[in-house]
Amino acid sequence: MHGTIACMSDSTSAADLQLDKRALRVLAHPLRSRLLTELRVNGPATATELAARLNTNTGATSYHLRELESVALVSDSGEGLGKRRVWQASTASHSWQNSGFADDPDARASLDWLRRNYLSDYAAQAERWLEAERLWPSEWADQLGFGDVMLEVSAERLAEFHAEFEALATKYGAAAQTANQGEGVRKILFVTGAIPLDLAPPESQ
Repeated sequence: MHGTIACMSDSTSAADLQLDKRALRVLAHPLRSRLLTELRVNGPATATELAARLNTNTGATSYHLRELESVALVSDSGEGLGKRRVWQASTASHSWQNSGFADDPDARASLDWLRRNYLSDYAAQAERWLEAERLWPSEWADQLGFGDVMLEVSAERLAEFHAEFEALATKYGAAAQTANQGEGVRKILFVTGAIPLDLAPPESQ
């Protein structure tokens, strides 16, 4: 599953990082998660700039950036002068396989925190949109918002659906990089979720 509140569209960055147990444990932290999102959404920044944006102190910000660097989630862009480091997100997104941590209680706890944190962030962003929606022109407001659809699928067909959705998102992301980035272009967050209506687990095959 992809687990990022925003994927950046910078073609110079690796597409995706599969989280291992250590990376998952490092990322499952409120400030680190926010730092990574900020770098993906708004691009490279110094620790001082990030601290000001996120209302924290530079020392703590620098420490947590180094922790993220240790698991290849962020890196030094090389654009800084002297000791002034300019940080960037190392990958456009990160992902994991839920089953990969099934036998590790500590990793499962980190994954549970991370997913619930993302869910909270998604809800907060949706609330902010509802407050701002009335100010947007109709050609945008009519295309933004929420929706859902119910499908009856097997696990294999659901995997195909995810793959096709990601291919479609990649297609539009690539097109955006080659198009003119004028006033009419905005960053739009698409949130996907596949949740069974019947929570009783199916029998193992």
